[in-house]
This record gives sequence, structure tokens and C-alpha cells, in this order.
Amino acid sequence: MRRWARLPVVLLITTGRRSGRPRPVIVGRFGPAGNTLVVVASDGGAPRHPGWYLNVEAHPEVEVVLDGSRRRMRARTATRDEKAQLWPRIAARAPSYDRYQQRATPRDIPVVLLEPLEEPQR
Repeated sequence: MRRWARLPVVLLITTGRRSGRPRPVIVGRFGPAGNTLVVVASDGGAPRHPGWYLNVEAHPEVEVVLDGSRRRMRARTATRDEKAQLWPRIAARAPSYDRYQQRATPRDIPVVLLEPLEEPQR
């Protein structure tokens, strides 16, 4: 699967915060911005953060599968300034994210940056 509702996707493999086991999830992606991938922890505007986001907070080293390549990456939440720069591009590409943020209020939907740890593996 490379797209979902016209949005490019990535397979994100996190480590379960309680189980310690691999937890794969498909998420929409924005970018890349250089070698960094951008994903949004919207969960459709749910009142709580999605489980995958809680996992990356506990275990920021993740793997992604993108275009057939598996990559080790480190996840981090965008700063307020980074999110302010990225959000207009995210909302322009996928207007539903503005609706998700309205629905999620007062939860601030995190923007997550996935930064490479090493070169892609084939």
C-alpha cells in the first residue's frame, strides 16, 4: 500500500510501550523534508493520542518501510515552531487534518518527525 485517500503512506513499526513487542501501523506521511519524514498523530481527531504515538514517546527508535526499503529512524515530536511551519502544508495537502484538530480540541495533535539513523536497507 503506497497511498490512502490520495495521501502517501509509510509503514511505521514502533515498540510497544508496555509489551516491548513490534507494533506496525500504516500512517499518512508528508515530505520527505530532506531525509526526514513527517507524520501526524491525529487518530481522526479522537480525544486521545493514538497508541503508536504513545509508543514513540516511550521508545523513539522506530523502523519504517517506504518504497520497499526498511529504515531505522528516530521519532520526535515537532517543536511548536516546527509545527507552526509544517501545519499549513499538511492542511493544504490534506484539509481533513484541520477538521481533526478542531474535533480533538483541547488535545493538540502532534506532528512527528522521523529522522534517519542510518542508510536504507534493501
